[in-house]
Amino acid sequence: MYMVELIEKKRDGEELSQKEIAFMISGYLSGEITDYQMAAILMAIYFRGMTPRETVDLTMAMAHSGDMLDLSTIEGIKVDKHSTGGVGDKTSLVLAPMVAALGVPVAKMSGRGLGHTGGTIDKLESFSGFNTSISTEQFIRNVNQIKLAIMGQTANLAPADKALYALRDVTATVDNMPLIASSIMSKKLAAGADAIVLDVKTGSGAFMKSEENAIALAKAMVSIGNLAGKKTIAIISDMDQPLGYYVGNALEVKEAIDTLNGEGPEDLMELCLTLGSYMLLCANKADTVEDARKMLQNTITNKTALDKLAEFVAAQGGDNRAVYDTGLLPKAKIEEELISVEEGYVAKIICDKVGVASLILGGGRQTKESEIDLAVGIKLHKKVGDYVKIGESLATIYGNDPIKVKDAKICMLDAYCYANEAIPKSKFIKCIISE
Repeated sequence: MYMVELIEKKRDGEELSQKEIAFMISGYLSGEITDYQMAAILMAIYFRGMTPRETVDLTMAMAHSGDMLDLSTIEGIKVDKHSTGGVGDKTSLVLAPMVAALGVPVAKMSGRGLGHTGGTIDKLESFSGFNTSISTEQFIRNVNQIKLAIMGQTANLAPADKALYALRDVTATVDNMPLIASSIMSKKLAAGADAIVLDVKTGSGAFMKSEENAIALAKAMVSIGNLAGKKTIAIISDMDQPLGYYVGNALEVKEAIDTLNGEGPEDLMELCLTLGSYMLLCANKADTVEDARKMLQNTITNKTALDKLAEFVAAQGGDNRAVYDTGLLPKAKIEEELISVEEGYVAKIICDKVGVASLILGGGRQTKESEIDLAVGIKLHKKVGDYVKIGESLATIYGNDPIKVKDAKICMLDAYCYANEAIPKSKFIKCIISE
């Protein structure tokens, strides 16, 4: 078998076999296949596409290129949740304790953020002492004992995906549905869950800007998961404005705790109830979506989800007093109001600009080596549909550097767009894809 034959085959629109795809992935990782040869076949895939079977074979080859987490010693059906990411997305901090409080094991591997805010494990480090660098043995033990553990991704999780993505990034082949879907799902399958619930974002703050593309990606990932023997469901949710009101690491932790206290924003609560309901269905803990929603709502009412968060934080070395007193979370030295210089109804909030403002403040990473300031961020006071008068506060900016605060305010003013008439709110949960 020769790589040039595979390049020619895909160039001409033919289907690669499972053995050919496995040869391609293993050969590239070993160095027997060169960057320029892999770049050539990636470009051929970009233009010719891949069949569902090819996409599954590529996903499985990447998943098996490194560690495959064995969760078989964890009791019960393990259901993982994955989000394609967005501005203010703190869903896991609310959802995982809710689901775990109902006895469903949540064994989650998360990464650090690269961009406007930190990832889930960065946010969790707002709890002093919290540790995600735990052993696999402790990870499994914690899930069996308290039903919830989150740890950082191992260095050898789907290494082929890391290598391919780096090459795609410099060869203009990132934006391809089979390659995107296989990249995401290879890591999910390697993480060892029995079922997967996907939160696919669409809108100005999402990777998939159009609903059509978000649905296509969701269908591709659901197909991969189901063909790989994992029950997989995708929820398409809106990201045309930030999720909730807070953007920034410790600020998002505070909003998650507020939500577990029953005082959170409507959009975040709705997303968690929707995702959680399908997680419970996949775990055979509920018969209908309606029953599942009631069960999840009860974890908020009776505070069992809040207590589960505290138990989880303590189990991984964190100071869980902040769960019951958010004043103990990291605080910024500077708080300044962003005053509106225009009047009208908020027609749109450009999420990317809000994300950039958070990044300017120090709430995210511009490179993998960047240090995150956990305390900084933004609290929105006005969202789409709200009426704003000149002189009213649009948002509060939290920072530790006056120059960065000034620059972030300029960026935030550009994020708000106005109209003379109220803009009808778009549907938040767009659709659900299960096959």
